[in-house]
Amino acid sequence: MVDFHSHILPGIDDGSRSVEESITMLQLLAEQGVTHVVATPHFYARHDRPEVFLERRKKAAGILLNELVKYPGLPEVSIGAEVYYFRGISESDLIPQLTIDQKRCIMIESPGSPWNECFYQELEQIHRRWGITPVVAHMDRYIAPLRTHRIPQRLRELPVAVQANASFFTNRATAGMAVRLLRDGYIQLLGTDCHNTFDRAPNMGAAAAVIEKNLGIHVLENIRVFSRELLEL
Repeated sequence: MVDFHSHILPGIDDGSRSVEESITMLQLLAEQGVTHVVATPHFYARHDRPEVFLERRKKAAGILLNELVKYPGLPEVSIGAEVYYFRGISESDLIPQLTIDQKRCIMIESPGSPWNECFYQELEQIHRRWGITPVVAHMDRYIAPLRTHRIPQRLRELPVAVQANASFFTNRATAGMAVRLLRDGYIQLLGTDCHNTFDRAPNMGAAAAVIEKNLGIHVLENIRVFSRELLEL
């Protein structure tokens, strides 16, 4: 499995506080069957100077990757960012610098729902202008069992990939909707959005168990294949 959303880079945002905690998080993910992790530290254009963020990310990634060689069998790590949406994002020269492994996809953190038409247009223009696929982070945060604001339907009309958090499947209040949305093709990627080893610890294994029980192991395999294709692995 691929964890497409994590905060495992040490000391860069509100995620892992140390390289030791990062390694522990990766060990937990490995135990849950995860073989590849996308590190997506927060980037806020209003608060972060791009060059400062990129340098901090490079330093944090270097520390983690250097330590990782001491622990064979842990998941491989790709480096990206969770880029908070801002007006005009599709025209920003920052886009290529914030893609995952400088390739063909970028994770976008959305504003609170309901979203206006401008947001959907910006997502489409990221793809048209740059040839890059926007990955909409944790769609599940913006919908509820009785009110989706038609977000899943609108996103399916766009050239985007949709990521849901593992907790969407493990929470009894939302598990039914999570399974239905995945079954009907509204979700393509899974992520733990893990930040630490206690209250926001990796939980991919529990989510995978729910998916396999309700939809079959082939659905997990489809997610894995799509994730790796998007990452060009």
